[in-house]
Amino acid sequence: MKYIVLICARGGSKGLPGKNIKPLNGIPLIGWSINIAKQINRVSRIIVSTDSEEIADVALEYGGEVPFIRPKELAHDSSPEWLVWRHAIEYMEDNATENIDAIVVLPATAPLRSVDDVNACIDLFENKEVDSIITVSEASRNPYFNMTINNNSGYAELVILPESQITRRQDAPKVFDMTTVAYVVSANFVKKYNGIFEGKVKSVTIPQERAIDIDTPQDFKVAECLVLNK
Repeated sequence: MKYIVLICARGGSKGLPGKNIKPLNGIPLIGWSINIAKQINRVSRIIVSTDSEEIADVALEYGGEVPFIRPKELAHDSSPEWLVWRHAIEYMEDNATENIDAIVVLPATAPLRSVDDVNACIDLFENKEVDSIITVSEASRNPYFNMTINNNSGYAELVILPESQITRRQDAPKVFDMTTVAYVVSANFVKKYNGIFEGKVKSVTIPQERAIDIDTPQDFKVAECLVLNK
C-alpha cells in the first residue's frame, strides 16, 4: 500500500500562539512529527499542510515537503480538519500524480509519540477491514460514573445513566479519550465521506505519557517535564 504522512499545522493558534513551531527541548513541535515520520519505512512522502510561510520554512528545514500553501478558507478556527485532509489528498493526486492508498496523519501537537505507536496503527490498518485507525488513551473520567450534565430541570445527572447503580469506577464500562498521536485513514474514504465515524474504525491504545496533546501553555509545560524526565 502507498502511504503519505500528512502533518497539518495552521499558523493562527490562539490557545498557545505559534505552538506548531514552538521549541520543545530545542526542536520545534512540527520537527518532532517530521522526525518520527522519517523513521516510518512504509511512507513515501512527508507532506505539511499549512497556511503559514514561517511554518513552511521550518518544515522544509526538518525535511518535510510543502507542495502547496493551504487555502485561506481551510485555515480558520472553524475549518474542519477533515476538509484539510481531503484538500491535501486531492492536491497530491491532481498535481503530483500520486496514487495514495491512505494517509498517516501526525499532528504537530503530539510530539511524544513513538515510531512504534505509528507502526502499530499502520499494522492494524493493513490487517483489518477498516476505513480508519485512531489512537486512544484510557480516560480518567467515566460518563457512567463521574461525569455529569445538567438536565432540563437544572439538576445534575450522569452523562450516561447505567442500567444499575455503579459504586466503583472499576465496575463501569471502560471508556477512552481520543488522542492526536496518529490517524491512518483510507484516502478514498476521506474523499467520499465527511467524518471518521461514518466508517469502520479500530483503535490503538497509547500510554497517557505519550499521548499529550499540546493546546495550552499548561500542556506545553507538562510536555517539557515529560521530555526532561525521560
